[in-house]
Amino acid sequence: MRLGIDVGGTNTDAVLIDGNRVLAATKAPTSPDVTTGIVTAIAGLKQAAEFDPAAVAAVMIGTTHFINALVEGDRLAPTAAIRFGLPATSALPPLVDWPDRLRTAIGEHSHLCHGGHEYDGSRIADFDEREFRAVLERAVEAGARSFALSSVFSPVNAEFEQRAAEIIAEELPGRPISLSHEIGRMGLLGRENATVINAALRELAEHVAAGLTRTVAEAGISAPLFLSQNDGTLMDVDYARRYPVATFASGPTNSMRGAAFLSRQADCAVMDVGGTTTDVGILQNGFPREASTDVSVAGVQTNFRMPDVLSVGIGGGSHVTHEGGPRVGPKSVGSRLTERALVFGGDQLTATDLAVAAGLADIGDRDRVAHLGKDLVRAGLDHIAERMAEVVDRMRISPDPVPVVAVGGGSILVPDRLAGASRVDRPEHYAVANAIGAAIAEVGGEVDRVFSVQPGRRDAVLDEARQEAVDRTVAAGARPGSVRVVDIEEVPLAYLPGNATRVRVKAVGELSLGDSLGELGDNDA
Repeated sequence: MRLGIDVGGTNTDAVLIDGNRVLAATKAPTSPDVTTGIVTAIAGLKQAAEFDPAAVAAVMIGTTHFINALVEGDRLAPTAAIRFGLPATSALPPLVDWPDRLRTAIGEHSHLCHGGHEYDGSRIADFDEREFRAVLERAVEAGARSFALSSVFSPVNAEFEQRAAEIIAEELPGRPISLSHEIGRMGLLGRENATVINAALRELAEHVAAGLTRTVAEAGISAPLFLSQNDGTLMDVDYARRYPVATFASGPTNSMRGAAFLSRQADCAVMDVGGTTTDVGILQNGFPREASTDVSVAGVQTNFRMPDVLSVGIGGGSHVTHEGGPRVGPKSVGSRLTERALVFGGDQLTATDLAVAAGLADIGDRDRVAHLGKDLVRAGLDHIAERMAEVVDRMRISPDPVPVVAVGGGSILVPDRLAGASRVDRPEHYAVANAIGAAIAEVGGEVDRVFSVQPGRRDAVLDEARQEAVDRTVAAGARPGSVRVVDIEEVPLAYLPGNATRVRVKAVGELSLGDSLGELGDNDA
């Protein structure tokens, strides 16, 4: 059995899965400290289904701890951003595009050193150890406790980042170190920004990992703990301690993977409607389509793995106003739905009230919304449908209608017919698809670097990249026989010599726990 938990802005959902069967599911309000909500959800799951904690093979959690800390600019460690690139790159130093509040929050420690590489691995300048040690000394004196190291074209040659990390480990044993070639993709500023964010969250990651481990243990569960990543795959607790930035978009990806599992559809649009927002993404071969451009996180441009998701401020707790016509959202009562919504005795008209008044849901006290006019209810729900259809239309890349799978507790707001959708499915257990996505997640590995593809060598280069992705997936904990390549992309870089081609390969495999989850469907990749 597997225990899946997903922490959302409004609710914390938990499910217990045995193979491909959902044994029990529960919801609990998300608490300010997140951990309390997880404790409550696990307790609710025990009430819903008596199970032996010793029979749980693994616990998978999707958490908002880290993205919340960045958005709030809170609990971030003073971080030294050190780049190897001089005499190049000085025009745009580290942190140049950061919001002032976040620069201040991490201490504004920005440093440049000589070094870096060209795309073919040749050096821009030699590593100057004396220069680096002087920079390190200044950073420590200024209060830096965590270190983010980046170097020009380090995904091609990471020797400068690795040498600098060795020196920090010698001089400052135990200090957190983040290396850009392990975190971001091609593109210096986006990769560097992702690395600085990761470094700033390392101290918090230690506390969160310890807290989650303790929470699961106190529930009597001794199974290994995993956290969900941005691409819908898993990482263990130790990996999460080193790469907390990899959890940022775990909520939407969990919902999309859960939708694929429940609907048996590997290619579709997924509409996840929560209490505050509606998130729409596209599934390709059962996995979320990844963003092809840099993604802004809390006002910082990054280029690490993130799903291509579009959000709109409409959810079950969204405020409904009717001055000059009904408007829904973006304000929301959030986790206070059961206190503020009319059907629960509150004073705020919400989207949930409209759904209950229209007979789409049977929660709370329907008599409390009996006074709402039919025209108001219909117009409000039409407004919601129009906004949702607009988001789906913006996400599809073909003029052809796409199937839509609606999940999340607020998906009662999604109409059975939606413009731009060939059909709308709302599968069983749709309300906890996010927790199901966490529970059934697989292990992933990725290669993203520039190859010199000589004439007649293309197939050999692609085979090399595929094998490297498979090896990384197995090293991450996948069962060797289950690993498969789910995405491969090659982009010729015409402006560079030597037939330079950027190759990205993603592979996934089942977590090596000795159990089987069943298939996603006939079209499963």
